[in-house]
Amino acid sequence: MITPYYHKESSILICENTFSFLEKMKDSSIDMIFADPPYFLSNDGISNSGGHVVSVNKGDWDKINSLEDKHHYNRTWIRMCRRILKPNGTIWISGTYHNIYSVGMALEQEGYKILNNITWQKTNPAPNLSCRYFTHSTETLLWARKNDKRARHYYNYELMKSINSGKQMKDVWTGPLTKIAEKWAGKHPTQKPEYLLERIILASTKEGDYILDPFVGSGTTGVVAKRLGRRFIGIDAEKEYLDIAIRRIEHEGETTWS
Repeated sequence: MITPYYHKESSILICENTFSFLEKMKDSSIDMIFADPPYFLSNDGISNSGGHVVSVNKGDWDKINSLEDKHHYNRTWIRMCRRILKPNGTIWISGTYHNIYSVGMALEQEGYKILNNITWQKTNPAPNLSCRYFTHSTETLLWARKNDKRARHYYNYELMKSINSGKQMKDVWTGPLTKIAEKWAGKHPTQKPEYLLERIILASTKEGDYILDPFVGSGTTGVVAKRLGRRFIGIDAEKEYLDIAIRRIEHEGETTWS
Protein backbone atom coordinates (compact mmCIF):
# COMPACT_ATOMS: atom_id res chain seq x y z
CA MET A 1 0.00 0.00 0.00
CA ILE A 2 1.48 3.32 -1.08
CA THR A 3 1.22 6.27 1.29
CA PRO A 4 0.59 9.41 -0.80
CA TYR A 5 3.10 12.23 -0.53
CA TYR A 6 0.07 14.51 -0.47
CA HIS A 7 -3.65 13.73 -0.32
CA LYS A 8 -6.31 16.33 0.25
CA GLU A 9 -9.83 16.46 -1.12
CA SER A 10 -9.68 15.69 -4.84
CA SER A 11 -5.88 15.79 -5.24
CA ILE A 12 -3.30 13.03 -4.70
CA LEU A 13 0.45 13.29 -5.27
CA ILE A 14 2.68 10.23 -5.29
CA CYS A 15 6.45 10.39 -4.73
CA GLU A 16 7.67 7.34 -6.60
CA ASN A 17 9.17 6.19 -9.87
CA THR A 18 6.46 6.58 -12.49
CA PHE A 19 6.83 3.04 -13.84
CA SER A 20 6.62 1.51 -10.37
CA PHE A 21 3.41 3.28 -9.46
CA LEU A 22 1.71 2.75 -12.81
CA GLU A 23 2.15 -1.00 -12.27
CA LYS A 24 0.11 -0.75 -9.06
CA MET A 25 -2.82 1.21 -10.47
CA LYS A 26 -6.15 -0.45 -11.22
CA ASP A 27 -7.19 -1.39 -14.74
CA SER A 28 -9.58 1.02 -16.46
CA SER A 29 -9.54 3.53 -13.61
CA ILE A 30 -8.60 6.82 -15.30
CA ASP A 31 -10.68 9.03 -17.60
CA MET A 32 -7.87 11.16 -19.00
CA ILE A 33 -4.08 11.24 -18.86
CA PHE A 34 -1.97 14.29 -19.53
CA ALA A 35 1.73 13.49 -19.85
CA ASP A 36 4.65 15.84 -20.35
CA PRO A 37 7.44 13.24 -20.41
CA PRO A 38 11.17 14.02 -20.46
CA TYR A 39 12.25 15.57 -23.75
CA PHE A 40 15.76 14.12 -23.32
CA LEU A 41 17.42 17.44 -24.10
CA SER A 42 20.17 17.23 -21.47
CA ASN A 43 23.17 16.72 -23.74
CA ASP A 44 25.59 19.35 -22.31
CA GLY A 45 24.52 21.92 -24.92
CA ILE A 46 23.42 25.53 -24.40
CA SER A 47 20.09 27.31 -24.51
CA ASN A 48 18.54 30.73 -23.91
CA SER A 49 16.77 31.75 -20.72
CA GLY A 50 15.70 35.36 -20.25
CA GLY A 51 18.29 36.52 -22.74
CA HIS A 52 21.12 34.62 -21.02
CA VAL A 53 23.12 31.64 -22.22
CA VAL A 54 22.36 28.64 -19.97
CA SER A 55 23.05 24.92 -19.96
CA VAL A 56 20.31 22.73 -21.42
CA ASN A 57 20.95 20.12 -18.72
CA LYS A 58 17.86 19.74 -16.52
CA GLY A 59 18.76 16.69 -14.46
CA ASP A 60 19.44 12.97 -14.69
CA TRP A 61 15.71 12.39 -15.40
CA ASP A 62 16.18 14.18 -18.75
CA LYS A 63 19.10 12.08 -19.99
CA ILE A 64 19.04 8.97 -22.18
CA ASN A 65 21.84 6.85 -23.64
CA SER A 66 20.55 6.06 -27.13
CA LEU A 67 17.67 6.38 -29.57
CA GLU A 68 16.73 2.77 -28.85
CA ASP A 69 16.62 3.43 -25.11
CA LYS A 70 14.45 6.49 -25.65
CA HIS A 71 11.90 4.61 -27.72
CA HIS A 72 11.85 1.69 -25.30
CA TYR A 73 11.20 4.15 -22.47
CA ASN A 74 8.30 5.73 -24.35
CA ARG A 75 6.73 2.43 -25.37
CA THR A 76 6.91 1.15 -21.81
CA TRP A 77 5.11 4.00 -20.03
CA ILE A 78 2.61 4.43 -22.87
CA ARG A 79 1.77 0.71 -22.70
CA MET A 80 1.27 0.97 -18.95
CA CYS A 81 -1.00 3.97 -19.34
CA ARG A 82 -3.21 2.11 -21.82
CA ARG A 83 -4.04 -0.52 -19.21
CA ILE A 84 -5.30 2.01 -16.68
CA LEU A 85 -7.29 4.12 -19.14
CA LYS A 86 -11.03 3.54 -19.15
CA PRO A 87 -12.42 2.11 -22.44
CA ASN A 88 -13.50 5.58 -23.56
CA GLY A 89 -10.61 7.42 -21.93
CA THR A 90 -8.03 9.54 -23.74
CA ILE A 91 -4.39 10.49 -23.37
CA TRP A 92 -2.63 13.77 -24.19
CA ILE A 93 1.15 13.86 -24.61
CA SER A 94 3.21 17.00 -25.15
CA GLY A 95 6.69 17.26 -26.61
CA THR A 96 9.11 18.88 -29.00
CA TYR A 97 10.77 17.34 -32.04
CA HIS A 98 13.37 15.83 -29.71
CA ASN A 99 10.90 13.21 -28.48
CA ILE A 100 7.45 13.57 -30.03
CA TYR A 101 8.14 11.40 -33.09
CA SER A 102 9.09 8.48 -30.87
CA VAL A 103 5.96 9.13 -28.80
CA GLY A 104 3.74 9.10 -31.90
CA MET A 105 5.14 5.81 -33.13
CA ALA A 106 4.91 4.32 -29.64
CA LEU A 107 1.23 5.25 -29.44
CA GLU A 108 0.45 3.39 -32.65
CA GLN A 109 2.61 0.42 -31.71
CA GLU A 110 0.88 0.10 -28.34
CA GLY A 111 -2.65 0.06 -29.70
CA TYR A 112 -3.81 3.67 -29.69
CA LYS A 113 -5.60 5.73 -32.31
CA ILE A 114 -4.26 9.29 -32.63
CA LEU A 115 -7.21 11.69 -32.67
CA ASN A 116 -5.41 14.99 -33.17
CA ASN A 117 -1.97 16.47 -33.63
CA ILE A 118 -2.18 19.87 -31.95
CA THR A 119 0.49 22.48 -32.69
CA TRP A 120 1.03 24.87 -29.80
CA GLN A 121 2.49 28.04 -31.32
CA LYS A 122 4.31 30.15 -28.74
CA THR A 123 3.97 33.89 -29.18
CA ASN A 124 7.14 34.70 -27.22
CA PRO A 125 9.70 31.93 -27.85
CA ALA A 126 13.32 32.29 -26.84
CA PRO A 127 15.52 33.49 -29.73
CA ASN A 128 17.89 31.06 -31.43
CA LEU A 129 21.37 31.86 -30.12
CA SER A 130 23.39 30.22 -32.89
CA CYS A 131 21.53 32.01 -35.71
CA ARG A 132 21.97 28.82 -37.75
CA TYR A 133 18.37 27.52 -37.48
CA PHE A 134 14.83 28.81 -37.57
CA THR A 135 13.64 29.85 -34.10
CA HIS A 136 11.97 26.96 -32.30
CA SER A 137 8.51 28.32 -31.49
CA THR A 138 6.17 25.30 -31.34
CA GLU A 139 5.43 22.17 -29.37
CA THR A 140 3.19 19.27 -30.32
CA LEU A 141 0.31 17.82 -28.34
CA LEU A 142 -0.88 14.37 -29.41
CA TRP A 143 -4.41 13.36 -28.36
CA ALA A 144 -5.23 9.65 -28.57
CA ARG A 145 -7.56 6.89 -27.38
CA LYS A 146 -7.50 3.11 -27.51
CA ASN A 147 -7.68 1.79 -31.07
CA ASP A 148 -11.01 0.08 -30.49
CA LYS A 149 -14.03 0.62 -32.74
CA ARG A 150 -16.26 0.44 -29.66
CA ALA A 151 -14.46 3.36 -27.97
CA ARG A 152 -16.42 6.61 -27.77
CA HIS A 153 -14.09 9.31 -26.50
CA TYR A 154 -15.52 12.47 -24.96
CA TYR A 155 -15.04 15.77 -26.80
CA ASN A 156 -16.82 18.93 -25.66
CA TYR A 157 -17.29 20.24 -29.18
CA GLU A 158 -19.83 22.92 -28.33
CA LEU A 159 -17.69 24.45 -25.58
CA MET A 160 -14.58 24.52 -27.76
CA LYS A 161 -16.60 26.15 -30.51
CA SER A 162 -18.09 28.73 -28.13
CA ILE A 163 -14.71 29.84 -26.78
CA ASN A 164 -13.46 30.10 -30.37
CA SER A 165 -15.94 32.83 -31.35
CA GLY A 166 -18.55 30.35 -32.61
CA LYS A 167 -16.22 28.64 -35.06
CA GLN A 168 -14.83 25.09 -35.02
CA MET A 169 -11.58 25.07 -33.06
CA LYS A 170 -8.58 24.22 -35.20
CA ASP A 171 -5.52 22.18 -34.32
CA VAL A 172 -3.19 25.18 -34.03
CA TRP A 173 -3.33 26.85 -30.62
CA THR A 174 -1.52 30.13 -30.10
CA GLY A 175 -0.44 31.62 -26.80
CA PRO A 176 2.49 32.73 -24.63
CA LEU A 177 4.93 30.73 -22.57
CA THR A 178 4.21 30.24 -18.86
CA LYS A 179 3.70 33.57 -17.10
CA ILE A 180 6.06 34.64 -14.34
CA ALA A 181 3.00 34.96 -12.10
CA GLU A 182 2.46 31.18 -12.39
CA LYS A 183 6.02 30.42 -11.25
CA TRP A 184 5.73 31.96 -7.79
CA ALA A 185 5.93 28.60 -5.97
CA GLY A 186 9.31 27.53 -7.36
CA LYS A 187 11.25 26.82 -10.51
CA HIS A 188 10.67 23.95 -12.91
CA PRO A 189 12.40 23.85 -16.33
CA THR A 190 9.39 22.70 -18.39
CA GLN A 191 6.37 24.16 -16.56
CA LYS A 192 3.34 24.38 -18.83
CA PRO A 193 1.00 27.42 -18.80
CA GLU A 194 -2.33 26.99 -17.06
CA TYR A 195 -4.39 28.13 -20.06
CA LEU A 196 -3.06 25.18 -22.07
CA LEU A 197 -4.15 22.60 -19.48
CA GLU A 198 -7.46 24.38 -19.01
CA ARG A 199 -8.33 23.91 -22.67
CA ILE A 200 -7.23 20.26 -22.66
CA ILE A 201 -9.20 19.40 -19.53
CA LEU A 202 -12.34 21.24 -20.61
CA ALA A 203 -12.22 19.65 -24.06
CA SER A 204 -11.84 16.04 -22.99
CA THR A 205 -13.22 15.52 -19.46
CA LYS A 206 -16.34 16.10 -17.37
CA GLU A 207 -16.64 17.30 -13.79
CA GLY A 208 -15.68 14.57 -11.34
CA ASP A 209 -13.55 12.67 -13.87
CA TYR A 210 -10.22 11.16 -12.81
CA ILE A 211 -7.14 12.75 -14.38
CA LEU A 212 -3.63 11.30 -14.14
CA ASP A 213 -0.34 13.10 -14.76
CA PRO A 214 2.51 10.54 -14.65
CA PHE A 215 5.22 13.25 -14.86
CA VAL A 216 3.57 15.87 -12.68
CA GLY A 217 6.52 18.22 -12.22
CA SER A 218 5.37 21.55 -10.77
CA GLY A 219 1.72 20.47 -10.80
CA THR A 220 -0.01 22.58 -13.45
CA THR A 221 -2.33 19.71 -14.36
CA GLY A 222 -3.33 19.29 -10.72
CA VAL A 223 -3.92 23.01 -10.19
CA VAL A 224 -6.23 23.28 -13.20
CA ALA A 225 -7.95 19.95 -12.48
CA LYS A 226 -8.85 21.19 -9.00
CA ARG A 227 -10.04 24.53 -10.34
CA LEU A 228 -12.35 22.78 -12.81
CA GLY A 229 -13.76 20.19 -10.40
CA ARG A 230 -11.87 17.12 -11.59
CA ARG A 231 -10.16 14.47 -9.44
CA PHE A 232 -6.42 14.28 -9.84
CA ILE A 233 -3.47 11.91 -9.33
CA GLY A 234 0.07 13.08 -10.02
CA ILE A 235 3.31 11.07 -9.93
CA ASP A 236 6.90 12.31 -9.66
CA ALA A 237 10.10 10.99 -8.11
CA GLU A 238 11.46 14.46 -7.32
CA LYS A 239 10.32 15.79 -3.94
CA GLU A 240 11.52 19.27 -4.88
CA TYR A 241 8.99 19.44 -7.70
CA LEU A 242 6.21 17.82 -5.69
CA ASP A 243 6.66 20.47 -3.01
CA ILE A 244 6.13 23.13 -5.66
CA ALA A 245 3.00 21.30 -6.83
CA ILE A 246 1.65 21.12 -3.27
CA ARG A 247 2.08 24.86 -2.74
CA ARG A 248 0.27 25.58 -5.98
CA ILE A 249 -2.58 23.14 -5.37
CA GLU A 250 -3.07 24.42 -1.81
CA HIS A 251 -3.13 27.98 -3.12
CA GLU A 252 -5.92 27.06 -5.54
CA GLY A 253 -8.33 26.73 -2.62
CA GLU A 254 -10.68 24.07 -1.39
CA THR A 255 -12.99 21.88 -3.46
CA THR A 256 -16.05 20.36 -1.82
CA TRP A 257 -17.31 17.01 -3.12
CA SER A 258 -20.85 15.76 -2.53
